[in-house]
Amino acid sequence: MTMQHWGLRTSRKGNLGKPQILSLLATLLDKSVQKNERMLETSQTKDVITIFHGLRAPPLTIQQYIDRIFKYSCCSPSCFVIAHIYMDRFIQQTNFFLTSLNIHRLLITSVMVAAKFIDDAFFNNAYYARVGGVSTSEMNKLEMKFLFCLDFRLYVSVQTFGKYCSVFKREATGGLIERSVQACGVEESWTNKDDSTCAQSIAR
Repeated sequence: MTMQHWGLRTSRKGNLGKPQILSLLATLLDKSVQKNERMLETSQTKDVITIFHGLRAPPLTIQQYIDRIFKYSCCSPSCFVIAHIYMDRFIQQTNFFLTSLNIHRLLITSVMVAAKFIDDAFFNNAYYARVGGVSTSEMNKLEMKFLFCLDFRLYVSVQTFGKYCSVFKREATGGLIERSVQACGVEESWTNKDDSTCAQSIAR
């Protein structure tokens, strides 16, 4: 599947700025992390430590990390929408709260898996490990854990993709993801049935 199928354009030299999806995703994830960390501090809920947790929060902000992934991975902007969908599915299947200790590893893993699934060309795990600041062996383990938690359910229907684009449009408070979802070219000819995943911002 090419980026044209998914309807988001790749930023190239000469284009103004970076894809808006990057900042919108960073904003949504930041809000989720802040909400969860406040909840964990004020409640009796204990965060479950997973392979995605680090000992301390990385120095890069979520926005800086997303920008780094986009710059060095050369993946299409659509990958970040798909990665967001995968993260939602992962959270729905696990007792997982997004925090500053796990968001970076989950991000690099979800984007890598998305790139492998929808992009025509992508880098290997060793390269993504360098981009993400983890070892190759850790990247491999993160990918396998992620895939098994998703039950290898990677297909995203055009309807679900469009619903998530709408979430980002609302986050932009009237702004656009490059262009409107309709104008982005999400093809009506895709007649596959929608999956059961609900379009929503990450709530956990």
